[in-house]
Amino acid sequence: MKNALILVDIQNDYFEGGKWPVARMAEAAENAALLLAAARDKGDMVVHVHHEMPEGGPFFVAGTPGAAISPVVAPQEGEAQVLKHKPNSFRDTGLETLLRDAGIGSVTICGAMSQMCIDATARAAADMGFAVTVVQDACGARATSFAGVDVPAEMVHATIMGALNGSYASVVGTQAHLAD
Repeated sequence: MKNALILVDIQNDYFEGGKWPVARMAEAAENAALLLAAARDKGDMVVHVHHEMPEGGPFFVAGTPGAAISPVVAPQEGEAQVLKHKPNSFRDTGLETLLRDAGIGSVTICGAMSQMCIDATARAAADMGFAVTVVQDACGARATSFAGVDVPAEMVHATIMGALNGSYASVVGTQAHLAD
């Protein structure tokens, strides 16, 4: 089965010093770079998904340095790039068509944020019939609060990965994935 690596929102605003920093984003990006190098070596399809917001948005404002894909995982010539405006990388984008036209049956997903775009993209991919792998240590989450409860980023990440694992995806670490 042909596989595609989908790198979701590994953009400058998510890194330390950006407008919306994600916990352990530098580490996640380093692991994503390892996945990217392996996918390129194997000749797998690579898709760089990036999110943009209109002027006045809190982060990823179109045309700003923060909206740019991190140089750690910069696209190479010939690699697909998909622009999105919603958490689900398939919604109102050409991603599904791109994958289907390439004969892709399985996808490996990494990036940020675990609780938003990774969750939404992995669930959508599974619902569309793709076999889904999420590489958990190549993903990053942000702390959040709800109903007076503060939830640290590590717990947010673990909750999302736990919910995805087995139901929507196989959730693995970078080294385990690279060993396959």
